[in-house]
Amino acid sequence: MTEVLPDSPQNVLAARARLGEGPIWDSTQNLLYWVDIYNHRVHQFHPATGKDEFFDVGDVVGAIAKAGDNRFIMALRHQLVFLNTQTGEVTPIVEIEADLADNRFNDGKCDSQGRFWFGSMSSEKAQASLYRYDPDGSLHTMETGLTISNGLGWSPDQKTFYLTDSPQQTIYAYDFDLETGNIANRRAVVNLTHESFYPDGLTIDSEGYIWSAMWDGGCVIRFSPTGEEIWRLKMPVPLVTSCNFGGEDLRTLYITTASVGLQQEEIDKIYYSGDLFAFRAEVAGLPTYDFLG
Repeated sequence: MTEVLPDSPQNVLAARARLGEGPIWDSTQNLLYWVDIYNHRVHQFHPATGKDEFFDVGDVVGAIAKAGDNRFIMALRHQLVFLNTQTGEVTPIVEIEADLADNRFNDGKCDSQGRFWFGSMSSEKAQASLYRYDPDGSLHTMETGLTISNGLGWSPDQKTFYLTDSPQQTIYAYDFDLETGNIANRRAVVNLTHESFYPDGLTIDSEGYIWSAMWDGGCVIRFSPTGEEIWRLKMPVPLVTSCNFGGEDLRTLYITTASVGLQQEEIDKIYYSGDLFAFRAEVAGLPTYDFLG
């Protein structure tokens, strides 16, 4: 039987984002960074004060990762770039999938070796891919045949890599080689084809359990490493996009949401769509890693 958490998520920022996504925790400054994809914004949220600031990066921004002091690596529509957080300057790195007009880059994050993983999404089935950009400047295609490359993460022992394909309603697991960065032996670990909603961004906790945000599902679900649903964290909005652990003890789960595609009547009824939420968990998360290039 599915257990329901006794406490509710707290609304910590009335962001009203169109498509909030990709929260990452900066443990050196105790800040949360997140993106509003369609508003082209990289946000910096200060939990201690509730203050939120943002950079307009001039294009859809699907994923970010810290890349040293005052610098981020970002996956924009069809390219990787660096963002200087002191000047706001955006510096191109490499263009990818520019010939696929209907594609854009989506979710991404760094592994513990400082390699940046990011995927694309397509309006056409099986036209998206997953990439890995290494600190030495090399680009590697890690998976093809995806439709919306989404929520990814690694197990605490660094032996398993997780990848979500949202329209397939599936979270896949792969064997992961930490030294080489290679993945192999893909298998479906979470199958949600019996549900009416879609797995979006995810994070992994220190016990190796998967926390997956459910688009059009109004919840975050915690799964065991073998794919068993443990319980659901109910959200006050339907479009739940991603989550990540933060706070000094990594026990605060930050959750991004969206309002894109909702009719005004729905937005009026579900007033908090697009806001940022936080939930105090009984288990800690894993650290957020930087790009080391």
